Amino acid sequence: MKRVGMTQGIQQRIAGSWRLIMAGALLQAGVAGAQPASGGADAALLEMREAFRRNNTAQLASLLPQARGHALEPLAQYWNMRPQLESASPTDVRAALARMAGTYWEDRLRNDWLLLLGKARNWTDFETELPKFRMQDDRQVRCYGLMLDAAAGRIASEAAAAQVQANWLAQREAEDGCATAAQALLASGHLKPEAVWQRARLAMDANRPRVASQAVALLDAERAQTVEQIANDPAKYLDHKITALRTPTKELVTLAIIRLAASDPTAAAVEADHVRWKTQLTREERSWIWGVIGKRAAQKLQTEALSHFANGEDRFMHDEHLAWKARAGMRVGAWSDVRDAVNAMSDVQRSDPAWVYWKARAIQALRLPDPIAANSQANALFESIAAPRGFYELLAMEALGLPIAVPPAPEAPSADEIAAAQANPGLRRALIAMRLGLRSEGVREWNYTVGLHTPGGMPERELLAAADLACRAELWDRCINTSERTPLVLDHAQRYPMPHRDTVVPRAKEIGLDPAYVYGLIRQESRFIVEARSGVGASGLMQVMPATARWTARKIGLTDFKPGQITERDTNILIGTAYLKFALDDFEGSLPMAAAAYNAGPSRSRAWRNGPTVPGDVWAENIPFEETRDYVKRVLANTTHYAAIITGQPQSLRARLGTVGPRSQTAQAINTELP
Repeated sequence: MKRVGMTQGIQQRIAGSWRLIMAGALLQAGVAGAQPASGGADAALLEMREAFRRNNTAQLASLLPQARGHALEPLAQYWNMRPQLESASPTDVRAALARMAGTYWEDRLRNDWLLLLGKARNWTDFETELPKFRMQDDRQVRCYGLMLDAAAGRIASEAAAAQVQANWLAQREAEDGCATAAQALLASGHLKPEAVWQRARLAMDANRPRVASQAVALLDAERAQTVEQIANDPAKYLDHKITALRTPTKELVTLAIIRLAASDPTAAAVEADHVRWKTQLTREERSWIWGVIGKRAAQKLQTEALSHFANGEDRFMHDEHLAWKARAGMRVGAWSDVRDAVNAMSDVQRSDPAWVYWKARAIQALRLPDPIAANSQANALFESIAAPRGFYELLAMEALGLPIAVPPAPEAPSADEIAAAQANPGLRRALIAMRLGLRSEGVREWNYTVGLHTPGGMPERELLAAADLACRAELWDRCINTSERTPLVLDHAQRYPMPHRDTVVPRAKEIGLDPAYVYGLIRQESRFIVEARSGVGASGLMQVMPATARWTARKIGLTDFKPGQITERDTNILIGTAYLKFALDDFEGSLPMAAAAYNAGPSRSRAWRNGPTVPGDVWAENIPFEETRDYVKRVLANTTHYAAIITGQPQSLRARLGTVGPRSQTAQAINTELP
């Protein structure tokens, strides 16, 4: 129950040792084969973590000998060396890397070192270390490497420029790696200035003016200062600008209108409609501007959003603009706009199950060139994504008349496969780390082991065995996430576990909630981690905020409730389910609206329901906040899967979505107290 806009994702921390992973579970998981550790070594590791957080290098060095021989010695070596990277000699760093050989922490330290080497322009050591970097998932490192490959003739400069541009445009922050590579390739003429302005536009649209300034500074430092002025007061810049004859000035005007649209799309539309910009800006620049204005209007659920999009050309708009054009179109039933927007998307976005689904829906609605051909074409699209997996895959199944049921379980991991998982050094270290309360470190090692240690990650059977290992240790988040990596087979027992069933099911039934809905929400909120906490203070299985917990406790008569009790499993379920029921009642039983209220707050969910009455899938797709939009879809898909598991009967996601529109005149008064 995290309020959107404050944080994204769960930043989980675990206090003390894991109740769920007792010594017997660890032995069963194969950890017994690791080097035995004394309580002193465990304590030293925990002290090292705190010393690392405080950057206390002296204490780290003094504690390191006590961690020697411990299964987590590679982690201790990382903590000890990381603060020294900027001052240590290459010989010392390589010696530390050798002591961590083959582990996540070796690759983590090498990643950190490569970034420092790149910033220091130490290309000799950088090129020596880059081939040893296994993860290969850092865009900055990738850009440095591409720049060097182009300079050495190992890759064509044009190809390097294209890859650098793709990585640079995808970066959120003003980081050094891709900016440095972009600068070099601009100087050589292989990267065009258009890439700089595209980076600046995307950054300004995302409210990251520092990123926009960094990009423009690659072309002209003085204009970068103008970008900062535009970010502070776009209207003032536009008021003083009469002509835009040269490309840089046109682009600065474009940035100013983009910035203005963020706060006031109506004012931006008036500005963009001025004759001087109609005549002086290029068709591409105007289309991009109208794409931003249309997107901002659509996010505010304004009826004029489609008319804004109509002022530009789809072929010049960014994928995000086209996505919002499609959403605005489906909200008012303008299915030709939905079809055209999807057709104009990049190949990557157009192949996403969401847009495959909506293109099929548009074709069905338009019935062109004739109903039979349209239905055949739509069904072919539905068939291409239909599967008992995610939100749109399930809706595609229903569109084809296929039952949503529990898929056949895959062949269970064999004794040899389980033994191999138990013996995997990375998984064993991850389990030991989590036993000690080093949850973040353990999760990182686990994820690296299953996904990055070898190119392409673990093969399917190994993933199933690793997920089985996590399930047996009741590490439900690793169980779920690891099983979700399997590309072909679906093991719903792993993907949709039901821990705490003796508490969740009776409590849900007692207050009139569908247990599947409760499970669907818990799975999304915490992955069943009892001690989960978010960065804004939401706690426990159902991620209840402190103020919400106090309000709900009063409403259900828990007069002796203390804030610390919200981390207790049964209390968290008691209060979380009560709040969910209050939300569901306030939204007249609408599962998607109640889920949106649980995530983003009831006032937002109420605002988002105003407008035309639409099918629930259309409403969910038009939720303005990306996190809440994704949350609602996942909760409802989870709910459908859990209902199939609990009942053993085929289920309907579409029925659970229902329709969403303005509050019924016969509905009870809004619960204005609901936090």
